[in-house]
Amino acid sequence: MQIILPKNVNKIIHVLEEHGFQAYAVGGCIRDSLLGRTPHDWDITTSALPEQVKDLFKKTVDTGIQHGTVTILLDGEGYEVTTYRLDGEYEDSRHPKEVTFTSLLSEDLKRRDFTVNAMAYNEKDGLVDLFGGQKDMEEKVIRCVGDPLERFTEDALRILRAVRFAAQLGFSIEERTREAIGILAGNLEHISAERIQAELVKLAVSPHPEEFYTACETGITRVILPEFDEAMETPQNNPHHCYTVGRHMIESMRQIEPDKVLRLTMLFHDIGKPVVRSTGEDGVDHFFGHADVSAQMACDILKRLKFDNETLNTVEKLITYHDFRPHPNERSVRRFLNKVGKDLFPLVMKVQRADVAAQSDYQRSEKEERIREVEALAEKIFAEKQCFCLKDMAVTGRDLIADGMKPGKDLGVVLSELLGEVLRDPSHNTKEYLLEYSRTLRRS
Repeated sequence: MQIILPKNVNKIIHVLEEHGFQAYAVGGCIRDSLLGRTPHDWDITTSALPEQVKDLFKKTVDTGIQHGTVTILLDGEGYEVTTYRLDGEYEDSRHPKEVTFTSLLSEDLKRRDFTVNAMAYNEKDGLVDLFGGQKDMEEKVIRCVGDPLERFTEDALRILRAVRFAAQLGFSIEERTREAIGILAGNLEHISAERIQAELVKLAVSPHPEEFYTACETGITRVILPEFDEAMETPQNNPHHCYTVGRHMIESMRQIEPDKVLRLTMLFHDIGKPVVRSTGEDGVDHFFGHADVSAQMACDILKRLKFDNETLNTVEKLITYHDFRPHPNERSVRRFLNKVGKDLFPLVMKVQRADVAAQSDYQRSEKEERIREVEALAEKIFAEKQCFCLKDMAVTGRDLIADGMKPGKDLGVVLSELLGEVLRDPSHNTKEYLLEYSRTLRRS
């Protein structure tokens, strides 16, 4: 199996070899190359010590020199070069207390997480695959290198990474590896929120977000998303639904594009349903007010996982409006646009469409038709430049002040009334009409 290494990667390897050292491209870049994918990063492992690497290249950065990693800068790009190493005792379920450098590639490869990530390559020796990574790729299996209990005890984040790789690659998790995840999932409580967040996003936007089922079944979500476990167990005895709340949310993720904000929205859009669930005398479940409760719970979860404010705020808004169903007429759609805004509107529609696709077949065609009609009406409103927000109104606060109004609370009340009039009838969005209407309001 021949892998085409980038020019600068080859150059680094050749320089190291010319000075008597071993060097290989290693890890995810080899996995992706074998899968026919374009690697995002090219990592290099070598028998040379960090100081020896630095001596051979003009521009280097000590990015992790205590763990043997030096970044070489070539043509404006950075390439991480790490000395073969053995990891010492792990004290925090994440980082080794110390590392020991070794001259053996085999020792370096056997400390890695999964067989598909434990392969190395250079042009001289070809593929070095000591743990059956290529065979596991052919069989589409995620398997720990060596004893999975040891690998997961060393670094608990590997527990979540196993599920994430399965989701990204469309692989299954080998039985012993899966069993070890179930045994040690509790160790994820030692992992930082930022690390959990990064893996969670990669899982959410993967081609197979249904691997959240595996995360639930193995106890991962019980640690990192306990609210989701409750949702998985909450039934929806309602003609509109055919899944539990949790299953519905996972299925809805599969119905929307792999965008971070959209997938997170679907992951949490009904997370509040277990809190508000009620059952009528006829045995039908209801979830009154679930959108607002879900939006607040999603906000709390995203804060806990240290998401940025932009992501948090957008997800919160999308969840708030995901169950807001305007009637397919211009007035209702204008009012809806006033609430969600022009930029957010197409995202809300995508969320509603995915939500419907993950429900039962009951009234599905009618629901889908309503979405199409609302979208068509919105396009008409945009094309005709109809006013649906204050900034597009023909009068401003300054106009009202110039017309004799005093600044203050009443000014905002009148502007709101004027906007309501324009939302009712957009032809009234003229300066003359609105100023006269404002005078009527002030006299009343």
